[in-house]
Amino acid sequence: MSRRATVAVVAAPSTRCAIYTRKSSEEGLDQAFNSLDAQREAAEAYVASQRHDGWHAVATRYDDGGFSGGNTDRPALARLLADIEAGLIDCVVVYKVDRLSRSLLDFTRLMAAFDAKKVSFVSVTQQFNTGTSMGRLVLNVLLSFAQFEREIIAERTRDKLSAMRRKGMWAGGLPPLGYDIDPATKRLTINADEAARVRGIFALYREYGALLPVVETLRDRGWANKRTATRKGDLRGGKAFDRGSLYRLLTNVMYAGRVAHKGQTHAGEHEAIIPPAEFAEAQAHLGRNGKTGGAVVRNRYGSFLKGLLRCAACDAAMTPTHTQKKDGRRYRYYVCSAAQKNGHKTCPAGTVPAAAIEGFVVERLKGIGADPALVRETAAAARHQAEARLQELDGDRRVAERDLRAARAEVKGLSGKIVADTTGLVLQRLAEVQAATVGLEKRLAEIGAEVARAEQHLPAEDAVAMALGHFTAVWESLTPAEQARVVTLLVEGVEYDGAAETIEIAFHPAGLTALANEASTGVDA
Repeated sequence: MSRRATVAVVAAPSTRCAIYTRKSSEEGLDQAFNSLDAQREAAEAYVASQRHDGWHAVATRYDDGGFSGGNTDRPALARLLADIEAGLIDCVVVYKVDRLSRSLLDFTRLMAAFDAKKVSFVSVTQQFNTGTSMGRLVLNVLLSFAQFEREIIAERTRDKLSAMRRKGMWAGGLPPLGYDIDPATKRLTINADEAARVRGIFALYREYGALLPVVETLRDRGWANKRTATRKGDLRGGKAFDRGSLYRLLTNVMYAGRVAHKGQTHAGEHEAIIPPAEFAEAQAHLGRNGKTGGAVVRNRYGSFLKGLLRCAACDAAMTPTHTQKKDGRRYRYYVCSAAQKNGHKTCPAGTVPAAAIEGFVVERLKGIGADPALVRETAAAARHQAEARLQELDGDRRVAERDLRAARAEVKGLSGKIVADTTGLVLQRLAEVQAATVGLEKRLAEIGAEVARAEQHLPAEDAVAMALGHFTAVWESLTPAEQARVVTLLVEGVEYDGAAETIEIAFHPAGLTALANEASTGVDA
């Protein structure tokens, strides 16, 4: 009786392998065979060598081109983790450990996520598998060295950036409002239209002496922070100013031609937009407002030339102050801010009685209204100011049109990527850019409306005569608050020359027209 032995053939269990590739920069990714392809080819060869154990590579590609290994914010990695969570992957294969992560903490978290789903991890060139205890030991050693290398690179980068800043060089990043980056030299160059806005913002702060009124004016004008395209083509910035962003702009030493580094400033290679003396004056004013909580800015005692009066000799603001005698009488003055810093002997004006100079300005306003020749001169000067504002609006229009062209180009580029997008990031970005496009189109319409208003407010000689005649007729009957309102409406600035004892008045063109309209309709100022 013969016996036959039966041998059962047991097939090797199937192991689904996901190949993950990564490259930190986008350089070379447009080539027919790039670094990601090379990593994948090596991983596929390794998987094929393990075919006898049932290994096979899944068809889905997990490629992160242009993403750092210092964090886990990567779209392909996110898809890989989602597929692991769904139970679609048994093994993750990479070319080298640092392709998955260069952070020991992040790698530990990823390994915990892999272990929870019983997913092994294989590095092709370093020949280990976390399915074995020896593989896990080697992995921890290699990863520690990978993080050490990353920290050394970070230290070298920080040292290089520090050296660049000490030499006054632009160390990279997005440029501030008023500057662009020369693609050839990588240095900052002045953007003429944006630089005009920066000068306008500093002038507004010099006029108002407080942040909130400037923020409100900037919002009315539609002026916003710089809108810049990143190397990936994404648009950043363009948000409306608030107190924080306005304060950061006013305290940015780059506008004075300097570079800040670790509490010190160094002469920069770039050209200044704001003269150093004017920038220092703004810092002094910001410092005083911070110490007093804005008490001076609130103008408690009705000094209606606050924010308007400047010392011509020192090219500095004259701010209101007062003294109070023992009997309770208060005496108001305007003092040159430069004289406060450098001593009163350095300024021919120094301190002037508030009542005297305010009365002088009021009489000048009344005198202009009574003199036809002065009315013509005032109308001509006001028209010149209005035309300058129209030029400023034209610069705003060019900037908005440039940003709108860039946004529309990005929309066109993103539209062609929707079909291949599996992460939803393209659609999300497309929605953001389309919203920005709508905002820019709205801004262009607002600029057009403001241009129309400015053209309507080009003051004629008869409008100036009516406005100043109305001023003369009602001045004495106004309350201090109403007087301040009328002066602010009419006057853009007052320059006092203490040596020559002369006063120059610059008018608000729109204010002259507005006051003339009030006079023609019988409405009190």
